Parts: sequence; structure tokens; C-alpha cells
Amino acid sequence: MAASDTKNPVAPADARARAAAYLFHRHNFRWPEALPWLIAIGCFFVFPERMTFGNQMLVMIMFALSLDLILGYAGIVTLGHAAFFGIGAYTVALGSLQLGWSEPISGLVAAGILAGLVGAVVGWFILRYRGLTLLMLTIAFAAMLQESGNLRSDITGGYDGLPGLMFDPLLGTFQYDLYGHTNFIYVLVVLALVFFVVRRIVYSPFGQALTGIRENVRRMHAIGSPVHRRLVTAYAISAAIAGIAGALFTQTNAYVTLTVFDFENSAKVMVMLILGGTGRLYGAFLGGAVYMILEDEFSKLSPTFWQLGVGLLLVCAVLFARRGLIGLADDVRWLFGAGKAREREGEGSRRFVWRPEHWKELGWSALDGAILGFIAGFAVNVKFIEFLSTFVTSMPARALVFTLGGAAIGMAINLIYLFSTSRTAVEAKAS
Repeated sequence: MAASDTKNPVAPADARARAAAYLFHRHNFRWPEALPWLIAIGCFFVFPERMTFGNQMLVMIMFALSLDLILGYAGIVTLGHAAFFGIGAYTVALGSLQLGWSEPISGLVAAGILAGLVGAVVGWFILRYRGLTLLMLTIAFAAMLQESGNLRSDITGGYDGLPGLMFDPLLGTFQYDLYGHTNFIYVLVVLALVFFVVRRIVYSPFGQALTGIRENVRRMHAIGSPVHRRLVTAYAISAAIAGIAGALFTQTNAYVTLTVFDFENSAKVMVMLILGGTGRLYGAFLGGAVYMILEDEFSKLSPTFWQLGVGLLLVCAVLFARRGLIGLADDVRWLFGAGKAREREGEGSRRFVWRPEHWKELGWSALDGAILGFIAGFAVNVKFIEFLSTFVTSMPARALVFTLGGAAIGMAINLIYLFSTSRTAVEAKAS
């Protein structure tokens, strides 16, 4: 027997068996998947006065989940997904005003069906393109819908919107309260149902075909896969989920304006997904929750410059956690937990390999963090020009705190990055 065989006792047959077992069992629910739902239920009792904010968060999580289906799994890049969100939002609004159709659940279904049909028709044409062309077509479609609504402001209300919408009690029994408790349970149940459907799709053969299209579309064409039809199907399903999210937005807020079609809405949901992690299912949950909480807190801290904090966070996520916060958590878990078990099984685990050039990287990250911390301290404390003198007066203390804090955060982020990208034990031995 060769020396390499004695060092690596894992036979190819065993590897195939483990791969088959993984594919067979990977759709099973695991206990960590219950955490987001338990946290949501806990928030219902711990923060009863913040249910309106909770409703908005759950709606945006559902919106991000719809985008994850096409971006994270099918590789369809779009910046016009707010079009379907707006279609769903206006479906229930106009149904209530024009047709007197105020039953919430049937309106939700109608919004999803209409948004899905529009998504199928639009997707049939635009998904024949790739790259920048596809990106521009999605933006143009959302802009066209928004301007069409503005032209018919007599129906849509224009940018003034349609306030004061009335909807029937949920299931004919549960009345809507001022603090949004009924709406929170309503949105949470709908989100759970939508997530269950998306999860089944992702782990089905259809979901695996979407992943194959994302990874290598030419190979999928070569093996005879109906690539275009599957992309259109995924796009229509994603549009339907986005329409449901838009309908929930209208029902829980009792108003809607043409801002639901804004480019900012499409960009925001993509930022949420990138922050949490694309193609990870729960990335939409983590990214949506973190973004909404930070947006709320930063806007309280500085109504003028709150986007600076969110932007810095996104830059750090893109640079040091390219698979999002969930991917970063997986790397840490692999390094300190699961990696040791896999090393015992002969697969090797990640281990930190320190190199002299890492000192230089830490130094640069500390400098970058110090500069950003100083700028953040200036932006947060100077809301108006008349506060400039106050800031200059206390500048040494504030500058020191923000600068040292930024340097520490920059070094910490870089250390996490070095840990998460370190070589495996097998690769280290081979080198």
C-alpha cells in the first residue's frame, strides 16, 4: 500500500457513501433552525410595544427571502425586485378601494398570483439576457411601473399614496389592535409558510438544478437541462413571494404609496441579503434583522448621517465576510468546533497558520479602522453646522475614543478574516 494511502485512510467508496448520506439527510430540520422562530416568538412577549417595527422587519425578511431564491440559488442578479413588491402592495390596496375586497387572506393570495403571473411574463423575455443587460432591464421594468402609476395618480394616489385603507378582521374574528399584535402573528405565520415552501424548493431536484445553473450554465445546457424554463419558473415563484410581502406591507400599515417601487427598496433588500449571506436560506433572516435594527438605531443616533454606519458595515461585510454573517459564523464554528471532529475523521480541519506578513495586514487594518472611526465620530456628533464649535472644543476626547475604537474594530475584523481564510491542516502539511 502506498504511503499516501496509509496517511489518508478514507477510501473513495466511503467518501461517496458520506456524500450520498449528506444529500439524503440534508433536507431534515436541525435544532438551530428553530432559533429564529423562537426569537421571533420571544420578541412578541418581550417587546409588546415594538410590534409595528417587528411587522416591518418580518415583511422585509420575506422580501429578502424572495430575492435569495433567484439571486442566491439561481444566480439571477436584479435591482428591480421592488416591482413585484409594489404589485402585491397595490393589488390589495386597489382591491379594497375599488372593488370593496377587504378580506386579508384572499387578498394576499390574489397579490401573490398576480405578481407571479407578471414575473413569469417579464421573466420569459428578460431572462434571455445576462450580466449588465439583465440588470438594466430589471431596473427599467420597476421604473416603468412606478411612472405608470404616477401617470394614473387618480387611481394609485401617486406619491401621496392611498392612506386609510380598511381590511376585514383576520379570519373574520381577530380584530387589529393599535400596537400591531394581531398583525405580528399574522405576518409571522405567513412567513413560516412561505419559508417552508422555499425550503422544499431549495432542497428539491429543481433547486439543485437552479444551483447548477448558477455555477455553470453552459454545462447545464450541455446535459440538456431546460435552463430558460427553470429560470422563468424560479423568477415567477420569487415574484409571487415578493408580491405577498408587498401585500402584507399594505395590510399591516393600512396605506401604500408609489415609493414601494423605488430603486432604494430594491437596493435595500439586496444589501440585507449580502449582509446575511446569499444562498443560505437563513441569511435573509439574519441580514434583514441586523439591517433593520441598525437602521433604526443609527437613525435615532443621527437622522442625517445614519446611512454612513450602515455603509461602513456593508463594506466590512463585503471585505471580510464575503459569504455574509452566516458564512462568517460557519467559519468560526469550523475552526473551533466541527473542524476538530472532522480532523479526527481524517478530513482535516482549518487551523491558523501565522505568517510574518500578517503583522503588516493588522497594521493597515488598524490604520483604516482608526481613520474610519475618526470620520464616524465627526459625522455622528456634527448634525448641524452650529455644532461644529462644540465638536472642536471636545475634539481630543471624542477623537481618541472613536479613533481607538475604530482601530480595535478594524484589527478584530481582520483577525476574524485571517482565521476564516486560514489553510486546512492537510494543505499545511502538504506545503
